[in-house]
Amino acid sequence: MSRWDDLARQVAELCVRIPASAGPGALARELARTEPQLSFREVLARGGWYRLGGVVDAAGTHVADDLEKWAEAELAARDDDLGALCDHYADSGLTATRLTGRTHYLVAATGPAAADFIQIEIEELQEVACHLLFDADNPPGSIEELVDPRSDSVACANRAAPLGAPFLALRRLTPVADTLARIRAQKPEPQPIHRFIEAWETSSAGAATQFSNHWVLGIREHLDRYRQTIFHATPIAAVNGAPPRFDGAFGVQGLSLHNALARYDKAAGYPMAWFFNMITTRSVPHALSTAVMDDTQAGFHYLPDRDADVVKDWLYRPYGF
Repeated sequence: MSRWDDLARQVAELCVRIPASAGPGALARELARTEPQLSFREVLARGGWYRLGGVVDAAGTHVADDLEKWAEAELAARDDDLGALCDHYADSGLTATRLTGRTHYLVAATGPAAADFIQIEIEELQEVACHLLFDADNPPGSIEELVDPRSDSVACANRAAPLGAPFLALRRLTPVADTLARIRAQKPEPQPIHRFIEAWETSSAGAATQFSNHWVLGIREHLDRYRQTIFHATPIAAVNGAPPRFDGAFGVQGLSLHNALARYDKAAGYPMAWFFNMITTRSVPHALSTAVMDDTQAGFHYLPDRDADVVKDWLYRPYGF
């Protein structure tokens, strides 16, 4: 078992032991005792999402833990006749559940480079009763509508009844440097995430602060046609709430543009924030990069050369997420 596998096991065990009411800070304190060389801290929390849960009866007793598997098995038992399934369970009071979630991102530096950190995603989950599965007045038209009626999502969120206390669960532990190396090995050319990290290290931002103070990575994976796992990484600004907005007027140049950039960077807390948020959060217009380079060519050298080179490289070879 690798060091990170062992750490993931420890975190999973801590999630079982620590009540959600204690918060991820309690988890970080426990980790400090078991891994004193790693100083974990929460940098971002994102909520408002849900995952399909199971099935409960009218008394709130669990009938199944996996709604999709239950529905598929019940439908298959009736030769894929959705009408027969609805007739069988009419007036049964069976209700679908959801796991409403909030993801906490904890990070700990492992070295001086931008990608030298460990990222832990902890989910704070709560099962809630959602929609009635077999409503005689509004029968489902498909298996998809049965398990997750999108038209009812808002109403479900408003009337959802908790079925238990919130709890913590480990979603993923990511040794970022190793993961980025694995992504690089998937294709011969650097991916956008590699260029983003390189731009950070090359620019004034990398000299001023740790990457993981301001960014986490959204990790996705899928199987390709050869059944090989392919990883993707997207930078996510570690901002709880909306990122700052660029307040410069359209077509602003020269000193006015310099002042607008400085205000944005100050609000974000690090230099060149306007550039990195331009690529990711869209809180800064892409046209700003052209305006900055026009100023540079006109003799307004308010950007250090290394920052101007980063902007120029993006203009010549743009990328996004």
